[in-house]
Amino acid sequence: MLLIGFELLDRQIVDLAGEPVGKVDDVELTEVDGVPHVAALLSGPQALGRRLGGRLGDWISGVAGRVHPREHPDPLRIPWDLVASHDSAVTLTVRRELLAEPLLEQWLRDHVVGRIPGSSDAGE
Repeated sequence: MLLIGFELLDRQIVDLAGEPVGKVDDVELTEVDGVPHVAALLSGPQALGRRLGGRLGDWISGVAGRVHPREHPDPLRIPWDLVASHDSAVTLTVRRELLAEPLLEQWLRDHVVGRIPGSSDAGE
């Protein structure tokens, strides 16, 4: 039995090499023979905002939506079959490069980090 709120939510997600991917902000459930199962992990401010609800959740989702080029940005969705283990962190069976890049990270790289002098030399 998996206690989602205790064992998954707010845990760090790391890839096969131990590189950070994000945090588990919400989960997607599916029903099989009347029993709920985790279908995917959701990461990003949109997922967190929906999970929190209320004014704070609306504010978080709203701010995230303002920095994205699309009207309704989707959270990063990681299928459950890519999860190798879950303890103090959720470890994936793949490297982060194989996952879709979260739109917020892409926007920050292009509009904030990319404008910092010398930032293009950081990876060398």
